[in-house]
Amino acid sequence: MPSFLSPDAIRDRFSRAMSAMYQAEVPQYGTLLELVETVNREALEGDPELAARLEAHDDLARLGVERHGAIRVGTAAELAGLRRLFAVMGMQPVGYYDLAAAGVPVHSTAFRPVDDAALARNPFRVFTSLLRLELIEDTQLRERAADILASRQIFTPEALALIERHEAQGGLSEEDAERFVAAALETFRWHREATVDWPTYCALHDQHRLIADVVCFRGPHINHLTPRTLDIDAVQRRMPQAGITPKAVIEGPPRRACPILLRQTSFKALEEEIRFADLQQGSHSARFGEIEQRGMALTPAGRERYDRLLATARERSQGLDNAAHQQVLDDVFTAFPDDAAQLRRHGLAYFDYRLTPAGEAVREATESGERADLAVVDLATVDLEAAIARGWVSAQPITYEDFLPVSAAGIFQSNLGDARSDGYAGHANRDDFEQALGAEVIDELALYARREAASRQRVMHALGLDAQSTEGLGSAASG
Repeated sequence: MPSFLSPDAIRDRFSRAMSAMYQAEVPQYGTLLELVETVNREALEGDPELAARLEAHDDLARLGVERHGAIRVGTAAELAGLRRLFAVMGMQPVGYYDLAAAGVPVHSTAFRPVDDAALARNPFRVFTSLLRLELIEDTQLRERAADILASRQIFTPEALALIERHEAQGGLSEEDAERFVAAALETFRWHREATVDWPTYCALHDQHRLIADVVCFRGPHINHLTPRTLDIDAVQRRMPQAGITPKAVIEGPPRRACPILLRQTSFKALEEEIRFADLQQGSHSARFGEIEQRGMALTPAGRERYDRLLATARERSQGLDNAAHQQVLDDVFTAFPDDAAQLRRHGLAYFDYRLTPAGEAVREATESGERADLAVVDLATVDLEAAIARGWVSAQPITYEDFLPVSAAGIFQSNLGDARSDGYAGHANRDDFEQALGAEVIDELALYARREAASRQRVMHALGLDAQSTEGLGSAASG
């Protein structure tokens, strides 16, 4: 049998290589990493209980390497090629996001690892958007953009050859993996030379800055690479002291004792000098810095309540600064429980169940047949809630690994000059996206539900308890 490097190891190497490349291209990214590292260290030192929880559930080690990138492609062939490239790294398309509804002419998915071990090793994600050419109203300009995109190849010959080798033999050797990382990196590198002349760039830019960003360059350069913080409010406050101007408001839910979903902020896109095909000099702004804070994944019932409350808060906070915006969020989200036990019992969030040391002792007694030590407990009456109450099982919120369309659109608009076109709304087309992708996207909520169900089954089996007793409890009741 040939010896292959694991997809997790390849993904880890690629993520680190991309981070180094992006830091060389965007020096403020290095400043941002230093700020996030400082804030995270202070958060862990100030909350030992948080540090212990993260370590117990495999979240602490990944914190320092966790990144998500964002790219935009122009054709179905490019999107399908990226699916094959990311598959080498164990990354699959998860979720469908319609950003056209928020005035951005793309729809998207996130390539990421999906199983627990892979996420613990390195949860690298790439939010990948496909340009909706059909939303360009000017027919001639739409056809010109299509011709430009059809003439480019965003993958190097070596990258394509190594993808094919991976598909043919089921993996890559360490030497081939090193070559793959270097070759794949070229797809995402920034180039200061545009592939179009100045008038074409201006025409596309006038339609939407994002359209010009996708069409006018050699490939889908990384437009941001996002580290994860444990305290995004502290990062937002300190960014000006580090010479970084943050966007006006933090996107997503408010600050909470039990963080939910995803909060994001960013700094403005860089103005970068560009040389156009007709030798004219100009500038282009697309690449920016972003920071995220991840909370717990919500069930369908939790998401419905979150979406409803967020819509109310956004309506009330139009035009407000971040402090006022956050106050409105705080007020509105008092209707959303901020206690882990309540969230679990009301089926609003997903949880990972594990045996505590006391639970391990029960498991050992069960396996050895020495349950006489437990005679004081009528095990037939013990369900999951009782096991948690007795301290045999811990329930840790499952981290939200995905994205929020409203927040993503807010980041895009903030960094593209607040551009918006409501004429794009109402054009969601998941079928077309999946046809371009060459595969179905994975339902992210189904992933969380399966992970929770599997953990629940494991602990109940380990305790020798009837798995049926867990039905209807916690977020299982919400799907």
